[in-house]
Amino acid sequence: MHKNRNLLIIALIALVNALGYGIIIPILYSYSLKFGLNDFENGLLFSVFSIFQFLATPIIGRLSDKYGRKPLLLISLIGTATSFFMAAFAPSALFLFIARALDGITAGNIPVASAVISDTTKPEERTKGFGILWGAFGFGFVFGPAISALTVSINPSLPFIIAGLVSIGAVLVTAFLLPETNKHLGEVKKSPFFNFSKLLHAFIDENVGMTFLITLLSSLAFSLFIFAYQPFSVKILHLSANQISLQFTLFGIVGLITQILLLSRFTKKFGLKPTFVGTFFLMSIAFILMFVVRNALLFAFVSIFLGLSNALANPLTQTILSQEVDEKSQGSIMGLNASYMSIGQIFGPILGGILAIFYLPSPFLASAVFALACFFLAFHVLKRGVKKESVF
Repeated sequence: MHKNRNLLIIALIALVNALGYGIIIPILYSYSLKFGLNDFENGLLFSVFSIFQFLATPIIGRLSDKYGRKPLLLISLIGTATSFFMAAFAPSALFLFIARALDGITAGNIPVASAVISDTTKPEERTKGFGILWGAFGFGFVFGPAISALTVSINPSLPFIIAGLVSIGAVLVTAFLLPETNKHLGEVKKSPFFNFSKLLHAFIDENVGMTFLITLLSSLAFSLFIFAYQPFSVKILHLSANQISLQFTLFGIVGLITQILLLSRFTKKFGLKPTFVGTFFLMSIAFILMFVVRNALLFAFVSIFLGLSNALANPLTQTILSQEVDEKSQGSIMGLNASYMSIGQIFGPILGGILAIFYLPSPFLASAVFALACFFLAFHVLKRGVKKESVF
């Protein structure tokens, strides 16, 4: 009973994060124009979230290992709510930048939420638990763009206010219903909360390094897609803003169905690691097709397969990582994983911007290359046995 309640609360926290992302991505560019930002400054506005998320997530994960999951979740949710209200009532571009930075810092609650799942489930149950977590993200990606589409015409600030109110609801639910799940409080090795040598050490670690590389490359691939999709849709597919929002909604629906209904079935039928390998093969094919397709309906059809593969990739990666380290390091390892994801989210748009100068669809081809690299790296993970020793 308590296990199911904890999963529902964690799903709500994930939903809050995804709602924020889903609400902001379709409208941030147009919202920022009222502050007179040019395209370069808008690029910085998009990247500042990932930069601060990258810096904050290992610290928050480590703190949750030492002081508990619940206090860190509460602090980060309060920060998320604050960032939404700051964006809604921002009097200047600087204030908007600060709001995005704060949102990036407090987005570190996802590795803590992932650690709660690791705390409260058996290893064989974690695929389902992480599937529920990322399924909640799917709900957010469905309803976030829909909220933007329905409310931005009423008041440009209204979507941010709604996201802030949802975050406050998550704070109350966490405060009153979520118990502390970390049974190893304080049982962590003394080391700095964040340093780049730790990231490098994790990257070359024989247990988890290859999985972290997959996280980095898959994040690069998807970030390139997110960056390139909107200008590609406007300039080549000739879609309107409402049609773009509907496309994001379709993407979210596919992800939601995949993570709630298909993920556990695939892993039961084919096994965890074979499903992991197949996911990146499907993803690479989807990106290659996006590179060549010039019809809006065909592009929407191909995006279904991208939504399917992307929805599988994150929970499968987290499940494998959770089995590669000991129980005392779950928060730290999920924090490091989120940092590698953030690195991809920082550099993906930068690389996409450079490639798009020469040929607008080329970021999709680069995404395909990164996804294919993940496919071949996943074979290494497939051959490797599960190890539990950890230095994190």
